[in-house]
Amino acid sequence: MAIRVCQRCGANNRVDERAEAEGRRAVCGRCGSPLGTEAGGAGTDTSKPKTVTDDSFAREVVAASESLPVLLDCWAPWCGPCRMVAPVLDQLAAESGGRYLIAKLNVDENPRTAAQFAVQSIPTLLIFKGGQLAERLVGAQPKHVIATRLAAHT
Repeated sequence: MAIRVCQRCGANNRVDERAEAEGRRAVCGRCGSPLGTEAGGAGTDTSKPKTVTDDSFAREVVAASESLPVLLDCWAPWCGPCRMVAPVLDQLAAESGGRYLIAKLNVDENPRTAAQFAVQSIPTLLIFKGGQLAERLVGAQPKHVIATRLAAHT
């Protein structure tokens, strides 16, 4: 038996790996969500921010947000406020318990995605849910503000 954390509700679930090998799919005992290993599933490490690029954005953010909310930090290494927000996002990722995913997009290296979402000021935090942009926060925000806005989408 393995323990898996549900990406939707954060519940710990015992999973029979032999049953999975036979093709039976594990679901969360609390909310009924699949406990698979696909993008956003149990195989995704939500305890650290994930770096995304223009090429991986659709897979790492949009597709992952189908199963759990994704907060995308649009930042640049030279930006002082971005460097102030980074440790807060690291803390939120460590505290996520699989309820959400935090991703980082360097806007200097990935201008296509930044332009797609009209990122004109950094840091800009974009929250995706259900494959779509759900909320935008612009500028350095304190941890409790980011956590509250993110919690509204979990």
